[in-house]
Amino acid sequence: MGVVAPFDFALDRELWRWVPDEVSLHLTRTPFVPVEVSLDLARLVSEHETLHDAVQALAAVAPEVVAYACTSGSFVGGVAGERAMCAAMSQAGEIPSLTTSGALLEALREIGARRIAVVTPYTRSVTDSLEEYLAEGGMTVTGRAYLGLTRHIWKVPYRDVVDMARQAVVGATDALFISCTNLPTYDVIPQLEAELRMPVLSANQVTMWAALRAIGAQAVGPYQALLDPVARSGPAGMSVSPSGPFPVTDPVVESMLGAVEAVESVVDEPEAALAGAASPGPDGDPADGLDPGFGTGLGEGPYLDDSGGPAAG
Repeated sequence: MGVVAPFDFALDRELWRWVPDEVSLHLTRTPFVPVEVSLDLARLVSEHETLHDAVQALAAVAPEVVAYACTSGSFVGGVAGERAMCAAMSQAGEIPSLTTSGALLEALREIGARRIAVVTPYTRSVTDSLEEYLAEGGMTVTGRAYLGLTRHIWKVPYRDVVDMARQAVVGATDALFISCTNLPTYDVIPQLEAELRMPVLSANQVTMWAALRAIGAQAVGPYQALLDPVARSGPAGMSVSPSGPFPVTDPVVESMLGAVEAVESVVDEPEAALAGAASPGPDGDPADGLDPGFGTGLGEGPYLDDSGGPAAG
């Protein structure tokens, strides 16, 4: 499989974790542009000429499918823009092609989800654009949380993703989507599915799932509902009551929830290295792996609500 990624993509190893042994990934990156993560950058890295050159470079190894692994770059032009990108890539290499955002809609339909909670590391304007794309695709965003970051997204630790998910899932929600292919998610998906009792999709997960399915292969991911239909109705129940998650009564789920507390710290995972060693803060405490040079990217509170102000709670 060929993968076109933005120039700042740092999670090659995470993509490989979804791939079975008999399949190889071949990655190429878009040219560097001195622009922070924004709608402008999303448009620049998804220009058809840029994609044409990237796909032609990958064509040398004869991939069976090419995936454009960038969420914002593939939703910034809406549904029509995403389809045009797929057509441009397919024409460039005469290879079946797909994008992260197109794979997202395909995955949501696969699990029968229409009411979606959204978590992103983006600014408000980029998050708004994702919500508009989902609406075009027939989905309703029931809640959201975002970090407001403009760079170094791969340094966000799992625990911040978990906290955002808890903020975003409100009311009747069918599934949670964690956006951005540069945001680590592989190990946090089972934890959130067990806690929230719903399918949890992530950008890299849906990209690999769709690309592998296109060549007749199956993505590898234990305890991930998208990849295992049995898990959607298994011990976790994969359903949420209108007032919130059901209380944990199944001993298997209770055991999972206890075990995954260690996952939040990811001290033993290679992705922790990508997040960077925690730098001491002013009081000597770790800074959660975020670059002190640009701060947390947050407002006054930990996450932002739809109004752009600090989220309650």
